[in-house]
Amino acid sequence: MPWSNQSGGGGPWKGGGNNGGPWGSGGGGGNGNGPWGGGPNRGGGGTPPDLDELLKRTQDRMKTVLPGGGGGGLGVLGVLIIIGVVVAGWLFTGFYTVDARERGVELVLGEVKALTAPGWNYNFPYPIGEVYKPEVEIQRETTVGVEERVSSTGQVRVTEKPEESLMLTGDENIVDVGFKVLWRIKNSDAGITSYLFNVEDPDRTVKAVAESAMREVVGGSNIDAILTENRVSIQNDVATLMQTTLDDYRAGIEISEVQMQRVDPPAQVIDAFRDVQAARADQERIRNEAQAYANQVVPEARGAAAQVLERANAYKEQSIAEATGQSQRFTKIYEEYKNAPDVTRERLYLETLEKVLGSNNKIIIDSESSGSGVLPFLPLNDLNGRSSAPAARTGGN
Repeated sequence: MPWSNQSGGGGPWKGGGNNGGPWGSGGGGGNGNGPWGGGPNRGGGGTPPDLDELLKRTQDRMKTVLPGGGGGGLGVLGVLIIIGVVVAGWLFTGFYTVDARERGVELVLGEVKALTAPGWNYNFPYPIGEVYKPEVEIQRETTVGVEERVSSTGQVRVTEKPEESLMLTGDENIVDVGFKVLWRIKNSDAGITSYLFNVEDPDRTVKAVAESAMREVVGGSNIDAILTENRVSIQNDVATLMQTTLDDYRAGIEISEVQMQRVDPPAQVIDAFRDVQAARADQERIRNEAQAYANQVVPEARGAAAQVLERANAYKEQSIAEATGQSQRFTKIYEEYKNAPDVTRERLYLETLEKVLGSNNKIIIDSESSGSGVLPFLPLNDLNGRSSAPAARTGGN
């Protein structure tokens, strides 16, 4: 073997005879020389070897140890070059890159020293240093109650998991809830380090917290509210409760959104529940139609009543105003009558005749005439009516 250039060697560090070990020191009971050929020199009495002699002996020992035996050894300079190349290669492994979606976390002897930005960076190589590169700019999702798998053809296959989705409501009904949680790593130094070192399995932790929070919120709600109008508030309550729990764990996780994908009764009674929901939908529709009819009829009736009331008030005001005017007119006439009774009586007589005879056909008889006594007169009103009728016809033509 290349390690054995003496007779009777037993291993890479064993020479022949009394030169057991790489430095030629004996096994048990040898001369007890140290690695440089001298004794342990613990009690005095020995002198240190000369430096040139020491280097020569070291070179000889290296020749026997290195592969190739004694055939033209590398020398001390060659060994140092090899060691330097190895050390340089080891140090070069400390360079690393951080992608745009990542943050670098540098550890030295197991302790966090720095968080680095995207780009080229350097840290002590392993095992002294270590680098974690979590993706902080991507959105992760965790499903509960369903399991999504992408086939080789690109199709998404959904598998139901009833052991996760079946939950008990506040009114002691069972509901099948499948939902999705969108979350990301908190983009801060404390959040990133907490995500890496405070939680062993973040995905499983998020799923367990999500299932627990959903069961708690669903357990405080009735099944009707869960199946109909209360989904948005349930999603918000679950997200708030999850965030509070994860912050207590110091998990370094931020909940973005909770999406309820499927909310149904158990498969065994889903047909009956759908019939009930259809009946309730019909009830709600009929109630809305009745309310719409009432909203139409009631304002019309109120408008008609208000119209009648306004007309009555107007007639009342008109009657009062006319009566007040007549009374004031009578008072004025009476005052004039007291001042000039004859003239007032004459005036009243003539005005009364004007009102009575104004709209009747009249024949005037003059008792003092020598003829028949009938006084002819020109009916101007009739002539105006006759003259306007042909004019209207002419204009129409």
